[in-house]
Amino acid sequence: MLSYQVAEFSKPLVRVAQETPKPTGRQVLIRTIAAGVCHSDLHIWDGYYDLGGGKKLTLGDRGIKLPLTMGHEIVGEVAAIGPEVAGVSVGATRMVFPWIGCGVCPPCKADEENLCLSMRSLGVFNQGGYSDHVLVPDAKYLVDIDGVEPGLAATYACSGVTAYGALTKIPKLIPGDHVALIGLGGVGLAGVAIAQGMIDAPLIAVDIDDAKLDAARKMGIAKTLNSSGPDAAKRLKDLAGGRLAAAVDFVGASATARLGLDALNKGGTYIIVGLFGGDVTLPLVTIPMRALTIRGSYVGTLAEMRGLMALVKAGKVRSMPVGRRRLDEVNQALEDLKAGRIVGRVVLTP
Repeated sequence: MLSYQVAEFSKPLVRVAQETPKPTGRQVLIRTIAAGVCHSDLHIWDGYYDLGGGKKLTLGDRGIKLPLTMGHEIVGEVAAIGPEVAGVSVGATRMVFPWIGCGVCPPCKADEENLCLSMRSLGVFNQGGYSDHVLVPDAKYLVDIDGVEPGLAATYACSGVTAYGALTKIPKLIPGDHVALIGLGGVGLAGVAIAQGMIDAPLIAVDIDDAKLDAARKMGIAKTLNSSGPDAAKRLKDLAGGRLAAAVDFVGASATARLGLDALNKGGTYIIVGLFGGDVTLPLVTIPMRALTIRGSYVGTLAEMRGLMALVKAGKVRSMPVGRRRLDEVNQALEDLKAGRIVGRVVLTP
């Protein structure tokens, strides 16, 4: 099989030819149809996460080893199955749930594999979708996309389920409450697409890029804010009529954290999703005085993935912009994503 792998951090991915694996036990071999390019892949490619204050979390600290085939948004055709596989046949088209845990710890047994401390995620800790074939450890991680276009369906494996998982953490809203969706990259625009079918409250899309704000408007968002320039928090408060009950931060940078926290009304919830990096200083006394809730949200569960697909199949999730490129264009796709030249998602096709 042919794969494009990170052999050295911050260097172009290299094309590697190797023997196509044969599935055993409950394993399933997938022939890749589409593999999404995610902003998280940029952190893996760079080899670290920014902790702020000049500190870094290296990929070695997380247990990620090279060479690595990235790509965790995968849709493909079942090419072969192990002898213990039931419920799926060769030739079926499936999305792959990539957030796979160890299978034996308490979170895994509670079907919260995304909270496992020894994850085996495809494209992160195990070989992923920047390849013409992917070996999936168990057929239970295959999700029927039921006629959804494969390129769009691939994005649901990360940007979709990550946004969905974050949106489920918004507490009960009351009439007049607003919700801000901060950062309109691939995950943020997925949030725009999904929130309109989930959240019964006015939504405000926030970014510093007018092209991405325009994309959100075309997807049905009435209220948008370009947060560049001074007084962004005040302008966001005003747009929400002083009733910003929740801010979902799909960037996770110092500036977006400050914006979301400053704009929330009393009793508001700040949910951080993005891994851009940095830090934020917050007077501790303001947390109880303003009754703030600060939550992290990391990808999603298999149950949330199935919940999202139920919304999609019910026609409640709007389509987001999805571009297509060949697998051998992966290095340029990563460069374009890093430079902010991509609106929505790009998927690669072998």
